[in-house]
Amino acid sequence: MGDMRAAILVEPGRFELRKLPIPEPAANEALIKIKRCGICGTDIHIFNGHYSADKLPLIPGHEFTGTVAEVGRDVTDLTIGQPVVIDTNIGCGRCYWCRRNEILNCPQMEQFGITINGGFADYISVPAHLVILAPSHVDAQVLALTEPLACVVRAARKAKVTFAQSVVVLGAGPIGNLHVQLLRTIGAAPIIVADISQERAAMARRCGADVAVSDIGNLRDAVLEHTDGRGADIVIESVGKRDLYALAQTLIRKGGHIAVFGLTGPQEFLEVDILDTILRENSLKGSVAGMGEDMHDSLTMLTHGRIDTSPFTGADYALEDIQLAFDTFTDRPADLKTQIVMSVGARSAQSKSGAKGTRSLPTIR
Repeated sequence: MGDMRAAILVEPGRFELRKLPIPEPAANEALIKIKRCGICGTDIHIFNGHYSADKLPLIPGHEFTGTVAEVGRDVTDLTIGQPVVIDTNIGCGRCYWCRRNEILNCPQMEQFGITINGGFADYISVPAHLVILAPSHVDAQVLALTEPLACVVRAARKAKVTFAQSVVVLGAGPIGNLHVQLLRTIGAAPIIVADISQERAAMARRCGADVAVSDIGNLRDAVLEHTDGRGADIVIESVGKRDLYALAQTLIRKGGHIAVFGLTGPQEFLEVDILDTILRENSLKGSVAGMGEDMHDSLTMLTHGRIDTSPFTGADYALEDIQLAFDTFTDRPADLKTQIVMSVGARSAQSKSGAKGTRSLPTIR
C-alpha cells in the first residue's frame, strides 16, 4: 500500500520523522487519512517523560480528524472520502466497565496516541465501530477539537453541573477555556477562572468567564465575594498541580464538589482533612477523557456552533515541524490550541504568539 510519514517520539523530548508502511485495515477496521491532530496537555506529559514513558517509542496524538481512505471487508456502513472523528478509547466491549461507558477502567483498555500508536502520521487504521461520521461542511480545524471538548463534556457530566451553579475553573489554558464555554452553555453562574497568566485570564473573560483572577492570592476572596460568602458549588482543577488541588478544598462551599481533572505527575498525593470532608459533605470526582456519547455530544455542539472555536485555531505546524511545536509549546500562551497539519508540503502558519515553524525534523528514513 506504499509508505506514510509518522512522527515517532523515540525518547522523552525527541521526535523522529520516519517512513512507515501504510497500515492495512483488518476486516473490521477502517483506514483513516489524517488531516489534522491537536496537541493535548497529555501529549506534553508524554513528551516530557511523565506519562506513558514505558510505551516509547510511540506515535503520539489522539485529537485527530480525517477521511475514510479504505475499509475492511466486513465494514459496510462507511464510505471512502467521508470526514470522520475517532473515539480514541478502545475497550473489550463486554466487561462491567465497558457496559457502563467507563472504558478507561476496562482491564484491556488501549488508547490511540497514549498506549498505542496515534495520530501524528498520515494514516491510521482503527476499529470501524469507533469511527464517528462528521458533517462535510465543518472545517477540519473544528473537527479536531471534538476529542478535547468531549473530555470537558464528561467532566461536566461527572460533576453534575447544572444551571445557576457557581463554578471555579483553575487554569485558563485550552481545556480550561473549553470548560468555561461549556459551563456558559449549560448556564452555570457565576463562572470564576484563575490563571497566573494575565493573557490567559483575559482570554477566559473573552470565552465567557464572569470573573478572571490572575493573582492567586486574591482568589479565595473573589470566590467568597461572588458566592455570597458560601464558596463555589464546584471547583474544576484543569492544570494538574498538587497545590491547586489543595487550594480547591478551600474554595468549595459546604456540600461542594471538586472535579479532579488535571493530570499530575506520578506518585503525587493530596492531603484531605477527612473529618472536615465528612462534616461538610464535600466530594471529589475524577474524570480524564471523553468516550462514547461524550464524543457524539461534543461533535453535535461543534456542528451547531455552541462553542466559539476561534480562540482555539490558528496555531498550525506542519508535521515536519512537530519538534518545534512541542519545544515551544509552553512559550506560546496565546496559542490555546496547537494543531499538526498532515498535508504533504504544508507550511507552518504564524501562531498567535508570533512563533513560526523554522526547524524541521531529521530526514525521513
